[in-house]
Amino acid sequence: MRIAVTIFLTDETIAPVRLARELEARGFAGLYLPEHTHIPVERTTPYPMGGDLPREYGRTVDPFVALGQAAAVTESLGLGTGITLVAQHDPIDLAKQIATLDHLSGGRFTLGVGFGWNVEEAADHGVRWRDRRELGRDRMALMRALWADEPTAYEGEFGSVRASSAYPKPVQKPRGPVTGPRTLIGGAAGPKLFAHIAEYADGWLPIGGRGLTESLPVLRGVWADAGRDPAALQVVPYAVLPAPGKLAHYAELGIEEVVLQLPPAGETEVLGVLDAYAEYL
Repeated sequence: MRIAVTIFLTDETIAPVRLARELEARGFAGLYLPEHTHIPVERTTPYPMGGDLPREYGRTVDPFVALGQAAAVTESLGLGTGITLVAQHDPIDLAKQIATLDHLSGGRFTLGVGFGWNVEEAADHGVRWRDRRELGRDRMALMRALWADEPTAYEGEFGSVRASSAYPKPVQKPRGPVTGPRTLIGGAAGPKLFAHIAEYADGWLPIGGRGLTESLPVLRGVWADAGRDPAALQVVPYAVLPAPGKLAHYAELGIEEVVLQLPPAGETEVLGVLDAYAEYL
């Protein structure tokens, strides 16, 4: 099983270059970074985990800049977002960022897609909360048009683009309905999420990895009904606090990669946790 990590990198934590070098040297498979452009101080949206919102949420570095630094100092380390809030981006700009990072890293990028939880953050980006999933779906389709081998126009409910010359292209070739880098959708199990995964992604990025015994057969059924290759479905439990029994259970379910949670801390503490995680490599 491939073992990757995620961390809220901030202006107060270990630096991305130092972390990336340590991860590759120690044999970890990848580094995934979350995204929050800002956290409005005046908000009514509760923190999904309960209690006060942790300090790091309002201090995250831009994941694409940080992953670009990580790419520059590594050769094989996977690079991913966990997750990109696609609805909060201009899709033409985002398509360029993603394709450039994937191209310059030699195809090492995984696009984790999500729809967010903070209503006020999304509203500041002009996103109507009830539209965020369909808006994200529409923007993914627009980006796929820009990533296509031939100039391809797209006209959607929320945006459009003319047939265009748009380079570089992502390294990975189209597979089934998916064009672009490896694409995983995060979120809680449910019919709408699973339909989106089967429509335009390579798999699922379930936060915490709970309930997979029950939900995986449902997702596999939706995937098969959409005509997707059963062997191609990827499920990557994300932000997991590890235990030997938990990882063994994932392996029994056919899971080949898991993303472990690192603390949003300085170099000494983070490297100490990596030492502890080494037993799972």
